Amino acid sequence: MLNKVMLSLCIVSLLVSTGCATIVSKSNYPVSVASKPSEVKFNVINSEGEILFSGKTPTVVNLKAADGFLRSARYEITFEKEGYQTTTRNINSTIDEWYFGNLISFTLMGLLIDSASGAMWKIDKDVYIELIPEE
Repeated sequence: MLNKVMLSLCIVSLLVSTGCATIVSKSNYPVSVASKPSEVKFNVINSEGEILFSGKTPTVVNLKAADGFLRSARYEITFEKEGYQTTTRNINSTIDEWYFGNLISFTLMGLLIDSASGAMWKIDKDVYIELIPEE
């Protein structure tokens, strides 16, 4: 009987002390960057204007979903290739549905943990662009 009570207390403590999105989701995402044509040079720029990554398509870039406590991350990707128009695509984090699991389980601590870890946000995992030839 005592073992069942202890096990139940451990499970409840675990649920109360963690966030739903932190358990089920993540705070960094592999984002696939592809284009038509391929071998297009691109830069990933954060909200501060810093270049985080430079490369050529196709490739995968790891991006954080959060930009601080309760702040979603925003990125801009600039694509350039000779003979084509330079194109820019924005990537914005959106709220992860798992974050709302904290409301269902009534865990204030979970809300704080998901907010601090960045797991309350998610990013699209695919970016695809078709460049327009210059005239």
